[in-house]
Amino acid sequence: MTVPLSILDLAHIGEGESAGDSFRSSVEMAQRAEQWGYRRIWYAEHHNMPSIASSATSVLIAHIAAHTQRIRLGAGGIMLPNHAPLTIAEQFGTLAELHPGRIDLGLGRAPGSDQKTMRALRRDPASAESFPQDVLELQGYLTGPSRIPGIEATPGKGTNVPLYVLGSSLFGAKLAAALGLPYAFASHFAPNALLDAIAIYRREFRPSAQLAEPYVIAAVNVIAADTQDEADRLFLETKRKRVGLFVGRGRTFTADEADMILESPAGQQVLQMVRYSAVGTPTVVREYLDRFGEETAADELMVVSSATDRAAWLRSLELVAEVSDLPSQQGDLLADR
Repeated sequence: MTVPLSILDLAHIGEGESAGDSFRSSVEMAQRAEQWGYRRIWYAEHHNMPSIASSATSVLIAHIAAHTQRIRLGAGGIMLPNHAPLTIAEQFGTLAELHPGRIDLGLGRAPGSDQKTMRALRRDPASAESFPQDVLELQGYLTGPSRIPGIEATPGKGTNVPLYVLGSSLFGAKLAAALGLPYAFASHFAPNALLDAIAIYRREFRPSAQLAEPYVIAAVNVIAADTQDEADRLFLETKRKRVGLFVGRGRTFTADEADMILESPAGQQVLQMVRYSAVGTPTVVREYLDRFGEETAADELMVVSSATDRAAWLRSLELVAEVSDLPSQQGDLLADR
């Protein structure tokens, strides 16, 4: 690999597991990922989803950071319409003071939930409309001067926590370009606009105090195993799980039922979500990631291992690291991004 690799940890709660089990697994994975040479790990804000444990994202990042030493950690991302910018500045300013040089803050404008959950969060659906202004307000709290006279983030001011704009459409690409911020595309589940969004971002990018040149992170699903048959089996389990999440809305299907749904129009939508997936032996996965990196011209790839089995999840990330020669990429090359 010629670009750094990072990880999006979905903080999955497996069948028969508790949130505590998920957290312990995330700690173990982060410690190993640090040894394997991954660049960073991000955690995403989701709410009212029984299978995802990263709802209190900043708290989870603090826990992982306390159990690791070097690897960068961050939000991928915080759904800013759910929060006051000052609150997020204080949270991530605290993280940056506790773990200097290791904290990232990716920002999205989606609610990370459904409309009912949004109401439970006391959020107005119109909050997303102020996302660009909220990003700027948050940036002011972290860098100074504040855009709100008389209001400063403590902790936060002067920490210069690097911001990233997350997106799955052209809106995020245009905003990241206008603000001169790095851009991360969620191609692991929303692949359709990937290439167009990257092209627009690079074409319209304006240098900023944080970033002199465009910087793109592209997410890609990865399941690596010792044999192709094992990788294919794990990938099929992943697709069946997604049928329950996105078609059945949590309903449990048998394997045969899930396979039938995958052949239906609704199932085709699930398959479309995982269009960008590297599945196979380490060599096959590396070749796929090389092609994906060339196609997107991404500056960094963020791999998402959706294997439902914990051992297979860790093994997949380990195999990707081994075949990608990640330890040679350690260092401070991207410390300022």
